[in-house]
Amino acid sequence: MTLASSNTRVGALNHIGLAVVSIEESLRQFYDLLDSPDAGRILVNEEHGVRGAFIEQGETHIELLEPLRPDSVIAKFLERHGEGIHHMAFTVDDVDVKVRELEALGVPVITGPRGGFSGRIAFTDPAKTHGALLEFVTPYAR
Repeated sequence: MTLASSNTRVGALNHIGLAVVSIEESLRQFYDLLDSPDAGRILVNEEHGVRGAFIEQGETHIELLEPLRPDSVIAKFLERHGEGIHHMAFTVDDVDVKVRELEALGVPVITGPRGGFSGRIAFTDPAKTHGALLEFVTPYAR
């Protein structure tokens, strides 16, 4: 089986996740640099130790992620790499089916499927995807 023969349709880029030290400072900078629209509210996920905000920049969404505590995945990322691109997320019709397909292809899923800010999500092992942390997301119904 190859990736091209996957049964679950992978859609467009859903969002790019950025690890940041301060969501408020990052939002101000995006507002100034890109004339970004107001992100609305800042979301909190205590379980994963992260605050998040989404900027809807035209057809693209930018997810800003700030750690709440030093043991969170985002805090560890910032410690190792500094601020920057953390992951790319792609929309799928059914993340649970996509996870089974990825595992059948030998691509381990390191987190999920589980609920996230934008929908039901799962992350692949970047060691098996050319160093890129890929997120697959089935958006919540609006």
